[in-house]
Amino acid sequence: MKTISVFDIIGPNMIGPSSSHTAGALRIAHLARNMVKGEVASVKFILYGSFAQTYKGHGTDKALVAGMLGLSTEDHRIKDSFELARKNGLEYSFEPNMLEKVDHPNTVNILILDDKGETTQVKGISIGGGRAVIQEINGVEINFSGEYHTVIIYHKDLPGVVANITKVLSDHNINIAFMKLYRETRGSIAYSIIEADEPINEEAVNKIENLPNVEKAMLIEKF
Repeated sequence: MKTISVFDIIGPNMIGPSSSHTAGALRIAHLARNMVKGEVASVKFILYGSFAQTYKGHGTDKALVAGMLGLSTEDHRIKDSFELARKNGLEYSFEPNMLEKVDHPNTVNILILDDKGETTQVKGISIGGGRAVIQEINGVEINFSGEYHTVIIYHKDLPGVVANITKVLSDHNINIAFMKLYRETRGSIAYSIIEADEPINEEAVNKIENLPNVEKAMLIEKF
C-alpha cells in the first residue's frame, strides 16, 4: 500500500481553485493525451458526478482542455486553455451526465479523435490532492496513475508476447516496478501496462513496438 504524506493531502503546486476538480482533471486529460500517437483533432469530455455539477465553476472544463494540450498543473495558461485550443485547431465539447451513477464523484470519460481518424476512449477519476487514476482504455478496465514512468502496450493475447516485452526492458536495464496485464477476451487484444522506477527510453519502446504480435507501444512519462 502506498504511503500518503501530508504534501499529498495538501495538494500539488497548481493553478485553479480545487486539487480534485482542477489539478486532478488536468492530470487525467494529460495522461489520456499521451495515449494517442497522432495529433488530437477533437475531444469530447463526458462528465459525471460532481464533475458534471460544478465543471464550469471550478474550472474543470479549462483544466481538461489544458491537459489535452499538454500543459502542467502549474501553467498559468490554464485559464486561457479554450483560446489556446482554438489557436491549435483542437475542437472540444463537454457533456455533463447527471443521470448515470458512477462509483466515484469525480469521473470523466474522454473520447479522442486523432488526425488519422482513429478514436481512443479513456476513463479516469480524480482522487484528491491532484492525483488521478485511469480506469479504462477503449472499454477495457485498467488501473494506473502515471506516477511512474510507464509504457502501455497493445498486443495480441498470445503466448510469448509478454516474455518478449520484458526481455527488451531487461536488455535496456529498466527495472519493472509494476506490471499489469488486461485483455478484452482470451486470444484477442491485450493491454500490458508496465511502470518502471527509471525513465524508459524511446529505443526500448520502439523495439517493443516492432516485436511480433505487438500493435502499439506508448510511452507515458512520469507526471
